[in-house]
Amino acid sequence: MASDQMPRRHKLSIIPSVRPMVAEDVLHVSAIEQQVTPHPWRESQFLESVSKHYCLVLTLETKVIGYTIYTIVAGEAEILNIAIHPDYQGKGYGRQLLDHLMAIVYDQAERLYLEVRASNASAIHLYQEVGFVEICLRRNYYPTPSGPEDAIVMAIDFQFGL
Repeated sequence: MASDQMPRRHKLSIIPSVRPMVAEDVLHVSAIEQQVTPHPWRESQFLESVSKHYCLVLTLETKVIGYTIYTIVAGEAEILNIAIHPDYQGKGYGRQLLDHLMAIVYDQAERLYLEVRASNASAIHLYQEVGFVEICLRRNYYPTPSGPEDAIVMAIDFQFGL
């Protein structure tokens, strides 16, 4: 059979998975954080979060490509940090991680909050797409090399379902 007559073989996609973050993930998570934010968390903050908060990582095979850290207190949940490695952004991985987190939180909280840099249009779009709405603005909240940046506080209410 000539090569142009060979049946096409479809590449099998690697399906990402979500699992709890462990201390051994912190170096990878911290490396992602350094690339995605102008004022990154320190490794010590991630290590502390592993023992004090809920922490998840998104992996492709064994590679950590994203993470989220969140809390649940008195029926309200808050995303403290969420990010996807720059090489994997724009491919639906952030949405998958967020959907997974929301499914977990749905039965444990009435609403979920987060704050996002006002300049992070792609994240704001994603959050709006899944149902988050802006509830307030925190002026000059994030430090940046060029001066402070506003934070948009967003929330999704689960009492009426997703």
